[in-house]
Amino acid sequence: MAGAMGSAPAGARGGDGGYSAGELRRDLAAVRTAAGGDANVVARVDGPDHTVLRARYGTAGLSSTAPVPWDPEFRVASTTKTFMAVVVLQLAAERRLSLTDTVRHWLPGVVRGHGNDGARITVRDLLQQTSGLYDYIDDPDVRDRLLHHFDENRYDATPPSRLVATAMRHAPLFTPPENGAPRRWAYSNTNYLLAAMIAEKAGGADWRQLVEHRIIAPLGLRHTYIPGENPYLIGPHERVTVDGPGGLPEDLTEQSFQHTADSGVVSTLSDLDRFFRALASGRLLPAGQWALMRRTVPYDDLPIPPAGAPGGYGLGLRVIPLTCGGVYYTHEGDGLGVYGRPAVGPGGRRAVTVSVTSTTALVDEDRLDRAVQTLTDHALCSPRR
Repeated sequence: MAGAMGSAPAGARGGDGGYSAGELRRDLAAVRTAAGGDANVVARVDGPDHTVLRARYGTAGLSSTAPVPWDPEFRVASTTKTFMAVVVLQLAAERRLSLTDTVRHWLPGVVRGHGNDGARITVRDLLQQTSGLYDYIDDPDVRDRLLHHFDENRYDATPPSRLVATAMRHAPLFTPPENGAPRRWAYSNTNYLLAAMIAEKAGGADWRQLVEHRIIAPLGLRHTYIPGENPYLIGPHERVTVDGPGGLPEDLTEQSFQHTADSGVVSTLSDLDRFFRALASGRLLPAGQWALMRRTVPYDDLPIPPAGAPGGYGLGLRVIPLTCGGVYYTHEGDGLGVYGRPAVGPGGRRAVTVSVTSTTALVDEDRLDRAVQTLTDHALCSPRR
């Protein structure tokens, strides 16, 4: 289905004279091509004075002729980490924990064995992906269940403590140096399972309740929720499919794999724009904690953005340079055939979220990221031209 625009007529520019609906459609078409050409894609840009631009290509999914919903619910996957980091930083601002606390202090005996040492890993290391801990998702048995035996395990509800124990059966990639020396970076979902376990102890509630009471409810994110082990989405959404054995489509939509604090939030484009704008405008964190969240170390898992300089990883947040100067803030979410890319510019003035849903095959994430980075740079830089 051809793309369509939202609240502005085709070719119209945003309320600040910047990015237009036609430009958004063009850039989103390039994203779809990068995703394989047959993925379902939808994008939303929220700008000043309540201006909104929208574009979409594709249908609601398997056997449907209805267009992609304008504001579909989807599992935001690792974008959950930004929610979780905000909660931990709020607890730090309230002095219920410190970013320099060790994992062993809060979770004695949990991180040990095979060279793992919870006394050498701080809460900051967990949030910044500098712990060196093995990523439980890379465990061969976990990957086999996920990639080769999905249907038999789609309602998997393995508790986070067991997933952490799975990671502890492997040696760490490295051990953080002592005395605050420069940290190495390596992405590991295990970090955020541990961060949530610490937040639960410090905050006195389940991680889901902490996110709901501290972020979702105060911001009025009416289409954001944490289903936990419930495999179903409750609002308008797309079917997620890939070609299975014999070319028959395998539906990945209903599943419980993403039920933990590294990936368990469900949201929409409009709610993610609202969340990231609130974060960038100082509504969620005191200035000191917001500054700490943006203090970065180099990462090596994303392509160089259009600005030509690599970004950095803060505390549950990527900080990426713009071609027009300054930076934007983001955290990608790569789930089972669902790819979310929210971003916000300085001060929360403008935000953009792109959602991509597979219909035949999982996407080439490097190609997808390059196309989305271009769209994001255009959307956030246009008002400054």
